[in-house]
Amino acid sequence: MTNSTSSTQAGPQEIQQTDPTSQEILSQFSSVELAKALAERLAIQPNDWHRLNSNRKIRAQEQMATALVYLLNEQSEEAIARLQKAIGWLDRSISAPPCPTHKHRT
Repeated sequence: MTNSTSSTQAGPQEIQQTDPTSQEILSQFSSVELAKALAERLAIQPNDWHRLNSNRKIRAQEQMATALVYLLNEQSEEAIARLQKAIGWLDRSISAPPCPTHKHRT
């Protein structure tokens, strides 16, 4: 019984020891570069805009990642603005803007 417990506990440690490549790869990049990559990955792509523009979780993630980029670049006011937008998506105090490619008649 002790052997099965110790092998269960050793599992995550073994993974960390046998797969140092992801940590090595990530350590080659600055925090700003990693944050920018995350922000780019979470940004809604133009071909997905109509499908995802009102998805609150996705919009909040997008704003949070952008806030991190601003924060790491010592642009606190822009970071705060993005964090407030992320909160607005989550607490439903803001909603999706109109599609940027459609002209709205006045």
